[in-house]
Amino acid sequence: MKKILTLFTIVALSSFSLIAQNKDTKKADKHFNRFEFVEAAEDYSKLVENGKGSPYVYSQLAESYYNVFNTQEAERWYAKALESSDSPEMLFKYSQMLKANGKYEESNVQMAKFAEMRPSDDRAIAFKKNPDYLPKILEKGKKFNIQNLGFNTEYSDFGGTLQDGKLYITSARNTSRKTYGWNEEPFLDIYELTKNDDGTYQAAALAGNKVNTKYHEGVVSFAPDGKTMYFSRESYFEKEYERDSITNYRISQLHLYKATKTSDGWSNVEGFPINSENYSVKNPSVSADGKTLYFASNMPGGFGLFDIYKASINDDGTLGEPENLGQKVNTQGQEMFPFISSNNTLYFSSNGHLGLGNLDVFYSKVVDGKMGPVRNVGVPVNSNADDFAFHLDEETEEGFVSSNREGGLGGDDVYAIKKLQPLCDVLISGIVTDSKTGNPINAANVTLYDDQGNMILSKVTNSDGTVEFIVECGKQSELEVVMDGYESQKVTVSASEEEEEEVSIMLDPIEVIVGPEVVNLNPIFFEFDKSNITAQAAFELDKLVQIMNKYPEMVINATSHTDSRGSASYNERLSDRRAKTTVQYVISKGIDKARISGMGKGENEPKVDCGSNCTDEEHQMNRRSEFIIVSGGPQAQ
Repeated sequence: MKKILTLFTIVALSSFSLIAQNKDTKKADKHFNRFEFVEAAEDYSKLVENGKGSPYVYSQLAESYYNVFNTQEAERWYAKALESSDSPEMLFKYSQMLKANGKYEESNVQMAKFAEMRPSDDRAIAFKKNPDYLPKILEKGKKFNIQNLGFNTEYSDFGGTLQDGKLYITSARNTSRKTYGWNEEPFLDIYELTKNDDGTYQAAALAGNKVNTKYHEGVVSFAPDGKTMYFSRESYFEKEYERDSITNYRISQLHLYKATKTSDGWSNVEGFPINSENYSVKNPSVSADGKTLYFASNMPGGFGLFDIYKASINDDGTLGEPENLGQKVNTQGQEMFPFISSNNTLYFSSNGHLGLGNLDVFYSKVVDGKMGPVRNVGVPVNSNADDFAFHLDEETEEGFVSSNREGGLGGDDVYAIKKLQPLCDVLISGIVTDSKTGNPINAANVTLYDDQGNMILSKVTNSDGTVEFIVECGKQSELEVVMDGYESQKVTVSASEEEEEEVSIMLDPIEVIVGPEVVNLNPIFFEFDKSNITAQAAFELDKLVQIMNKYPEMVINATSHTDSRGSASYNERLSDRRAKTTVQYVISKGIDKARISGMGKGENEPKVDCGSNCTDEEHQMNRRSEFIIVSGGPQAQ
C-alpha cells in the first residue's frame, strides 16, 4: 500500500508541475522571473488572500522570501508548500529557514527527512555525521538525565561503581547488623549487583565477609585490571579510636584498605601506612592508568574540614606521599567523594564551593598535573540536598550519583545519570563601545553563533555596554553586533578553557564606510553559480539599508561581478541576476525602488586579474557586488 501511495504522489506532483503556472499567476510569475521578488511576493500573497492559493503559489512565495532572506515568511510558506510536496531541495531550504529562526530541533527533523531522501548528498552526509550539533534549547542548562534506581531501599544506599559487569554500592540494608546511633540504621556494607543485558540489576549480594565487617565499609574503586579493590572501613575494626573526654564516647576514623580478587572472591585485605588514629582517609578513586589514587582526608595541613588528596601507586602496590590538590579544589568546607574519570576530569562533592544545596557535585579538568577551574555540574545532578559519590563513564556518558533529595526511597538513594550536553562552560562578557569616544553603547543587539555558524541566542547590551553568554569550553564562537548609527561588526571568540572570557567590541559610526563615490561594504560574495542572498550578504546589505535610511536622498547603483568560469554571455546573465537580487533585498527592507538600481558586469572587471589560473579564493573575490553613490551622499548635504 505504501508503494502505491508513493507512486500516486509522484505522478500527481509531476502532473501538477506542468499546469502550476496559469493566467492567475502570470503577473506574479513575471515579477519572479525578473527577480523582482518583493513585487512577486506581494502578487502571490494577493492570490492567497483571494482564495487562489495553491502548492505552486505557496512554493513561489517561499522562494521569493528565501531569495531576499526574509526567514520568517520563507519558513511559513515552505511549511505550507510541503503539505503537498516532497521536494528534497525544498525540505533542505525549509530546514535552513527554521535554523535561521532559532528553531533548531524542528530544523533537525527536516534535515533528517532530507538526509533520508538524499543519502548520498554531501549535506546529508555531513548531517548524519553530527546530527546533534545544535544546542538542546528545551533543556538548556540541563546537562544530565537522572533516574532513581529500583534496587534502592528504605535505608541508605549510595555509591555506584561498575566493574566486570557488576555494580558495587554501599548500603545499610543489612538488617542483621546492629544499628548505628547516628541515624538508627544498620552499619554500612559493600554490595554487588549483577547487571542484566536489559540494563536492570539482579538482587544485591554482600561482597564477601573478608571485605565486610560488623563496622562501616564505604565506597569502592578498582585498579584497571579489576583485580584490586580500594575501599574505606571504620577504624573500630583495627581497635583504633579516640574517646571524647567529656562523654567518653568512642570516636572512630575511616581507614583506607585494599583487597585482591581470588577464586574465592575478595580477600587479602590490608591497610595502608597513611592510615592514622588521628584522622580519616576515605573515598578512594583510582586513575584510568592505575598510577594515582585520589582520596579525601582531614589529615593535618589541609585547607578545610576534609580535603582531596592524591598519591602515586607504586609498582609494588604501596602508596607514595599524599599531595593536597590545593586551594583551587579544596576550601574551608568539606571536599569529599573524588572520582577521576578516564579523560582526567576530577569530579567531587563540596559544601565549600558555591552550590545549590549542602553537598554539590563539582568538576575540574586536570591538565599537566594542574587543576583547571572548578565548575558546578548543575541541575538535575545537584539539588537542594546532599549530592555525592558521582561516577561517570566518559565513553558511554552514563554513570551514577547519590542523593538524599526528596522523592527518594530511603535516606540516600543511588540515581542513574546520562549526560545530555557537554559540561564545561565559559562565560563570555562582551563590552561594546563607540570607537571614536570610547563610551559604552547601550541597547546594541548582540547575537551569538556557534563554530558552525548556527545562531544560538540574541541579547542587548546594558547601560554599561555589556552582554553575557555562556558557551561550551574549547569551542570557537562568533558575536555579531548591530546598532543603529554604527557599522555592524562580527568578532570571533577563540576557544577557551577559562571560566570567563572578556571580549571588547568597538563599533565605528556608520559614516566611516561612506566614501565620496561609493559605500565601502565588506565584499558581498555569492556561492558559485548562485544568485540568492546569503546570511553573510544580508549582514552587509543591512549596513547599506541603514545608510540609505540616514541619507534619504541617496541613490545607489549596485553592480555585480562574476568570476571567469563559464561563458562570458552566461556570466553577464548571472551577474545581472545577482545585481537584481541584491536590489530586491534592499527594497524588501523598505527602501524605495526608485533609489536603487542594479547592473551585471559579468567577468569584465575582475578584482583579481588571475586569468585562467585563479584559486578558489581569487574566484570568490571576483564574485562580488559594489555600491556606487549616484547622488544624495553626505557630501551633497
